[in-house]
Amino acid sequence: MRTEAVITPVESVTTGQAAYTGRSPWKQKLGRFKRNKRALVGLGMVVLFILVALFAPLLAPFDPAKQNMQIMLESPNAHHLFGTDEFGRDVLSRIMYGARISLMIGLVGVLIAVVFGVALGTLAGYFGGVLDAMIMRIIDIFMAFPSFLLALAIVSVLGPGMVNLMIAIGIFSVPTFARISRSAVISVKHREFIEATKAMGGTHARIIFKHLIPNTIAPIIVLSTLRMATAILTASGLSFLGMGAQPPTPEWGAMLSTGREYLRTSPHVCTVPGLAIMFMVLGFNMLGDGLRDALDPKMKV
Repeated sequence: MRTEAVITPVESVTTGQAAYTGRSPWKQKLGRFKRNKRALVGLGMVVLFILVALFAPLLAPFDPAKQNMQIMLESPNAHHLFGTDEFGRDVLSRIMYGARISLMIGLVGVLIAVVFGVALGTLAGYFGGVLDAMIMRIIDIFMAFPSFLLALAIVSVLGPGMVNLMIAIGIFSVPTFARISRSAVISVKHREFIEATKAMGGTHARIIFKHLIPNTIAPIIVLSTLRMATAILTASGLSFLGMGAQPPTPEWGAMLSTGREYLRTSPHVCTVPGLAIMFMVLGFNMLGDGLRDALDPKMKV
């Protein structure tokens, strides 16, 4: 009597096939992310800052731009939890509104970098040849400059301001996204499903948008999260130098710059925005590390 061989999950591993777990790949990645306590802490910090930014008009106890010279440089107390600055403005209210500015600068800057970086990297990796050589040599030139100095040079040419600051952050981040995207595309473009799509007459646009980009999006997501931290830190640094947001905008880097003059007498004026920058950058870094571990296909389930 003829019997059928039944392949168990253990046997499938020995034959080189993936073990059957009953869960989709994305559910497995979500499970890895949930088990990463550091990533969950980072996610909680990021969500907290986002909520504060969204509901700043409702949460802020005072108008962030309203001056009151009678209470200038007041220490933290029950009425002003984080004290007041050199113009008598409530520091807590300015921190809440500053979260909006920092997140907006980081988000727009990273979005610019993703659009142009992924486009250049995908074209270079997919078509190769002369186009690849030309794009990557330009990318190499940009990467030869330190990121902060390149952003400073761009803002110096365009002029200070939030819009120019976003453009500068986007431009100096493009090379990193381009290189990551190119590497991911090269590792995918010779796989069987790409060759099958070509054999069936699939156009270059269909292959790129339907197959290549969806299958190379994981490292881009991770890099975007980590780059948010870099963008926020760079924006604060440029604003500290007077090349970013201009007074009286409640931007954290600009608050640090004006508060350093009162570091000895009223340390809260610069300590509070400095801590806000630190915790937001830390949150995005922890979240990015957790996403990298969860999306890495080499990680064990």
